[in-house]
Amino acid sequence: MKKRIGIVGAGTAGLHLGLFLRQHDVDVTVYTDRKPDEYSGLRLLNTVAHNAVTVQREVALDVNEWPSEEFGYFGHYYYVGGPQPMRFYGDLKAPSRAVDYRLYQPMLMRALEARGGKFCYDAVSAEDLEGLSEQYDLLVVCTGKYALGKVFEKQSENSPFEKPQRALCVGLFKGIKEAPIRAVTMSFSPGHGELIEIPTLSFNGMSTALVLENHIGSDLEFLAHTKYDDDPRAFLDLMLEKLRKHHPSVAERIDPAEFDLANSSLDILQGGVVPLFRDGHATLNNGKTIIGLGDIQATVDPVLGQGANMASYAAWILGEEILAHSVYDLRFSEHLERRRQDRVLCATRWTNFTLSAFTALPPEFLTFLQILSQSREMADEFTDNFNYPERQWDRFSSPERIGQWCSQYAPTIAA
Repeated sequence: MKKRIGIVGAGTAGLHLGLFLRQHDVDVTVYTDRKPDEYSGLRLLNTVAHNAVTVQREVALDVNEWPSEEFGYFGHYYYVGGPQPMRFYGDLKAPSRAVDYRLYQPMLMRALEARGGKFCYDAVSAEDLEGLSEQYDLLVVCTGKYALGKVFEKQSENSPFEKPQRALCVGLFKGIKEAPIRAVTMSFSPGHGELIEIPTLSFNGMSTALVLENHIGSDLEFLAHTKYDDDPRAFLDLMLEKLRKHHPSVAERIDPAEFDLANSSLDILQGGVVPLFRDGHATLNNGKTIIGLGDIQATVDPVLGQGANMASYAAWILGEEILAHSVYDLRFSEHLERRRQDRVLCATRWTNFTLSAFTALPPEFLTFLQILSQSREMADEFTDNFNYPERQWDRFSSPERIGQWCSQYAPTIAA
């Protein structure tokens, strides 16, 4: 008898899971309140980059619509401000890629539907879950909308923050010249904020995503509260002023006459994210076990770009476990967590550490930045391991581990 899986939410987690399951002839129904043709008129959803390991999964799912060799980027430029600014570069072993989700998500939805996946276009609330769970062998929840997140218990030990740690100003822009190598730029202004620049494909071709992670209380926080629509020219002038002061490696490539939002005033997001980690399963009143996947399990700040990548990974692992089992109960969730938790939890912890480290600037972290800036080999390792957050957390999880890592590369600098 064919397995029947219900998926609530049509983000990367839910759609990658659905596509994986349809490759194995599993019956899939996705519940979402948004149709594919609605995406083009939406405000910017995010500024997500897919690491090479995620692109590899897209190739396996036959949804690699925009090949990384043509649309992707090949490394990271780094800038660390201060009395003696540091500039350096790290290579990726394989290219990563960023596509506007207003293009990407409807492409996935249409691909899933063409392969026999079913869609139900309706809002699902927490009160609906019990009834839905009776219709499927397993119900998977991939969105926190409509209080669905409250169904899954918060893990306090992995949720150290009660409020946003950054005041975010995120947008898609034109008028920014590409660096000599198409790459992400990660710029750090100690005590003020971080900037991630991402080459991104949008409606009008390649554009530039700027993710401004402004420290709360700094002079950059104002960018998160100043509205583009109130006075576009004043907003752009303010941003240029702040970029020149805090993120000069990006500002020096901007043509002020061309600098603007890439498509329209919908290309900007402002606000904040409360990082949160929840249990990956819940038991409903009818005794059925449901699974949480993607943002509903791990909500992270975008500073390291881990959210969609770990969601895709977890979806693939869940798909494999669905195929391997026939009973979807508490023991099933234990099998699942044994496989997915290391990457998802390490991505969460590494992201939270980074937010704190760039605020507090502990001495071992400053030593890391110094050696990283002088060792190309270390910079290459650090850059490529954005694909593998568990490896990053092996390096950053204690001052002793950071020190040991730095000691590996310190001799190569002297040489």
